[in-house]
Amino acid sequence: MPKMKTHRATAKRVSFTGTGKIKRNKMNKRHLLNVKTTKRKAHLRKPTLVDKTMEKTVKKMLPYGN
Repeated sequence: MPKMKTHRATAKRVSFTGTGKIKRNKMNKRHLLNVKTTKRKAHLRKPTLVDKTMEKTVKKMLPYGN
């Protein structure tokens, strides 16, 4: 059986934690930042986990990730 291909766009955007959860960065931090509050921008800096409803899909895209 041939090797499975990794979905490169996903691989560049997410990483795995030590416990196997999937970590991602938040959206809305690219432009139009002058209309967003400092508090909102600070919260957007912190990474978050991929929702459990999407975990199966993301793991399928990254067959050798975990």
